[in-house]
Amino acid sequence: MNLKQLAKELGLSQTTVSRALSGYPEVKPETRARVTAAAAALGYRPNVSALGLATGRNGSIGMVLRWGIQSGPHIVEFLGGVGERLAHDEIDVSVSAVENYEDELRTYRRFAQTKRVDAVILHSPTPTDARVRLLADLGLPFILHGRTDTAQPHAWLDIDNYGAMQAATKHLLKLGHRRIGLLNGPAGMTFAEHRERGYRDMLTRSGQEVVPHLIANGLFTDEVGFRVTHEFLDRHPRPTAIIAGSMMTALGVMRAIRSRGLQLGEEVSLIAHDDVFSYLNADNMVPPISTTRSSMRAAGFRIAELILQMLSGASPADIHELWPVELVARASTGPVR
Repeated sequence: MNLKQLAKELGLSQTTVSRALSGYPEVKPETRARVTAAAAALGYRPNVSALGLATGRNGSIGMVLRWGIQSGPHIVEFLGGVGERLAHDEIDVSVSAVENYEDELRTYRRFAQTKRVDAVILHSPTPTDARVRLLADLGLPFILHGRTDTAQPHAWLDIDNYGAMQAATKHLLKLGHRRIGLLNGPAGMTFAEHRERGYRDMLTRSGQEVVPHLIANGLFTDEVGFRVTHEFLDRHPRPTAIIAGSMMTALGVMRAIRSRGLQLGEEVSLIAHDDVFSYLNADNMVPPISTTRSSMRAAGFRIAELILQMLSGASPADIHELWPVELVARASTGPVR
């Protein structure tokens, strides 16, 4: 089945069929749906090279990851969501791994020069992120997973990190905790700054002192969680509760608490930011872990949808989504002793 045969089967011109399959906005939705359904039923697959010549697209979305800062289970979940959605439209995800920030910028310039990708996903932004201006100057469509204060109009999707930490801190304060440790993400990242601000503002609003040595930043790993929790527990008086930036970090927090002979949920409470890993369920921990719930996979799926909207003509300046975060209280949090 080729394009000419599919067009004849539908009684449409080849141009209309091609534009419908390519997502052109001027094609009526009912026509696009009819063409898409017929293509699936009849087993039509567009010629990738011909499609690129006709539309100027390559059928690929790019993402550049710096090892260490932007790698690990979280990014795997995110890419799973992106890939799942794009696969419906037979679009690939092109992932480039780099060592440092300068290599990342060079990769974006190469993307623009070679036109190997149709759009880019930016991950782990900082408050003043130069990558936003660079991609705008290069003319590469992009969407940001997170937020930045950069004035350049751009598309973004983020979760309410500020509200999540406010909710977690408030819950622990209601249980009588006053010395609450925060094991945050890497310093300088927008999400980490929002989380610390939410934590600090809730403590201050409740008339509690913010203790600087009970705030730590680091990668979301078991090792960091284990090491920093020991540092927290060496303080006198020690914290009675800890907020961990991810479930991966929380694993190390739990090990450290138990290695001190302390009872999780009784002597030390724990809330983790839960990225809803399919292989790491907070309900099945012992005890079940209280979380602020957010799905990286769902965020990846939605960002892929938003990219497709942009490629079909939607304005990046109109694509702004802030997702609320749910607090789920379980047995790892209890009243302070």
